[in-house]
Amino acid sequence: MTSLFSSPFSSAVHSHDFGLRSLLDPRFKLWRIESGVARSLTWLEDGTIITLGIWGAGDIVGQALSCVDPYQVECLTKVTATPLSSEQWQPDAALLLSHLQQMEQLAVIRSHRKVDAMMIKLLNWLAKRFGREVEAGNLIDLKLTHQDIADVLGTTRVTVTRILGQFEEQGVIERSLRRIVLRESEAWHYEI
Repeated sequence: MTSLFSSPFSSAVHSHDFGLRSLLDPRFKLWRIESGVARSLTWLEDGTIITLGIWGAGDIVGQALSCVDPYQVECLTKVTATPLSSEQWQPDAALLLSHLQQMEQLAVIRSHRKVDAMMIKLLNWLAKRFGREVEAGNLIDLKLTHQDIADVLGTTRVTVTRILGQFEEQGVIERSLRRIVLRESEAWHYEI
């Protein structure tokens, strides 16, 4: 497994398991995600949550990689993560670049003027990054709530619910139990 910081593990370093919606302990400035998916986030004075990134196995997250305050890492699935000491780890340029590219991709997704365009781009990004192929298309098995998606896109939960309903009616997606199957043949050709 690759990591943002490469160095042999100290025998004293142990991974920790976190449940759905748990927060990674902020006392550790860096965490390597071993399995599962988490999001880094901040919030505005009015309580509006802003998703900064969505991270999976092999990614490094933590306050040491951000200048945003407040900053938290919330588990979107069950997560196993290892705390890292920034003093013991040396940056790996390729994975730092990957980290930046993922954040840029989310910034571009959020830059579309129409929410349905943002949504289809986000679903495609999630399918490529965290999906797995199933008979009907790509399963995004993250159990994201409509509010989670709204937080990523900077829109409302009501708008997300409406657009997902439209996508389902149009055959772009299939939904069940907060899981979304992105139908490849439809999603790639969806006209906004």
